[in-house]
Amino acid sequence: MSALLEVRDFHVAYGKVEAVHGVSLAVAEGSIVTVIGPNGAGKTTLLGAVMGLLPSRGEVSYAGTPVARIGVEQRVALGLCLVPERRELFGAMTVSDNLELGAFQRYRAGDKTVEITREEVYRRFPRLAERRLQLAGTLSGGERQMLALGRALMAKPRLLMLDEPSLGLAPLIVKEIFNIIAALKATGVSILLVEQNARAALQIADYGYVLETGELAIEGPSAELAFNPRVAATYLGQAVGAN
Repeated sequence: MSALLEVRDFHVAYGKVEAVHGVSLAVAEGSIVTVIGPNGAGKTTLLGAVMGLLPSRGEVSYAGTPVARIGVEQRVALGLCLVPERRELFGAMTVSDNLELGAFQRYRAGDKTVEITREEVYRRFPRLAERRLQLAGTLSGGERQMLALGRALMAKPRLLMLDEPSLGLAPLIVKEIFNIIAALKATGVSILLVEQNARAALQIADYGYVLETGELAIEGPSAELAFNPRVAATYLGQAVGAN
């Protein structure tokens, strides 16, 4: 499969402190790629820079087009979308209004199919349909994550970047969220998933990268990474072959 996103020799710094050092990765069209690693490894920084929210050095190509000099709004219009770690919902607005904001670029372009997309989001997330007139700030953690995903889908992304979608959620809700992410792949959406929950991420991903102190330490098909002794011991809490 051709690469939808290619990042080459990527560097991101906060002032004089470089947080991401020479990272290169790719997301194939129609695949789920995960970046795992410990706190402070640079995972969130990497996503923010790919989205254009942080200055960076290196090459970023999306659908074969260099986007390093393209602004955030233009990247969204091209189909690149980020669901941030903190979800960044508008708590004083309803579920419906939050979803509508996700389609801002489409409204501005005169797209007449936004309402169809909203109904598709409600079918995918029935709880959001039930709470469409409820204020986002009153939702549970799992519902807030669903709303953040739904709002991103309103932009009709080709590439969805997810930053720690399991953060702060109960185990049963984490399982539900990851099932939803896996199902999105079947709709043709490519996904770049940053996660600390390595076990859950590797179960649904096609390919994985391990980021440590801003550098790529290991990469490979997710099924192989799950049995890599270092990954198993450090991120899965077990030795390979252990029950």
